[in-house]
Amino acid sequence: MKPPVILVTGSTRGIGAALAEALGARGAAVIRHGRSAAPGVVGADLAAPAAAEMLWEDALALGEGRIDVLVNNAGLFAANPIEASDIAWLDGWEETLRINLTAAAQLSRLAVKHWQARGVPGRIVHVASRAAYRGDSPAHWHYAAAKGGMIAMHKTIARGYAAQGILSFAVTPGFTDTAMAGDYLASRGGTGLLADIPLGRVATPEEIAVIGVFCALDAPPSMTGAVIDANGASFVR
Repeated sequence: MKPPVILVTGSTRGIGAALAEALGARGAAVIRHGRSAAPGVVGADLAAPAAAEMLWEDALALGEGRIDVLVNNAGLFAANPIEASDIAWLDGWEETLRINLTAAAQLSRLAVKHWQARGVPGRIVHVASRAAYRGDSPAHWHYAAAKGGMIAMHKTIARGYAAQGILSFAVTPGFTDTAMAGDYLASRGGTGLLADIPLGRVATPEEIAVIGVFCALDAPPSMTGAVIDANGASFVR
């Protein structure tokens, strides 16, 4: 059998890089994506409305017309305080929603249509956040809203296309040891925030990658629609 072709967005660092490496170790043909092109990396700035479609077409070409799994991991985590000017606040909101949610929706739509046209099954893995359920800081309304929207989208995809063999899974990490989380920890008081995590530490990208690989390759079809938390018990549902 041919190895599965998997597009992992935002896979040049952090969780995405760990996911791409772990999937490759399992024999998958991984297509990496970053904001800028680099050797072995398809470049696409998802803040641009046409970028998602261009990324999909470039990935399809690399996959010789086939993509079996989409991992929506690309994200932006930038503070947007309510004290900012009206224009700055709206710009921050729209940029975060576009990268974290709208681009993921565009890619998910293209993936579903691709699998429907070929009459084959497919999987989507959404890397969301515990913020989808517990919210985030006062400077991150937009981030929490985007991740909440991603979870709602994921559940809708799961319910709408399971009968066609198109499955959807979501992972909701808490703080993870990435550059984005490091900036947030520093802005919110540093290690004092660890007191909110019963496990006593943040997750590693490799831990989240284990869950992502399971969803992409191993999770049974009956799990479609599932949301898997990974936050050190800082939020339990």
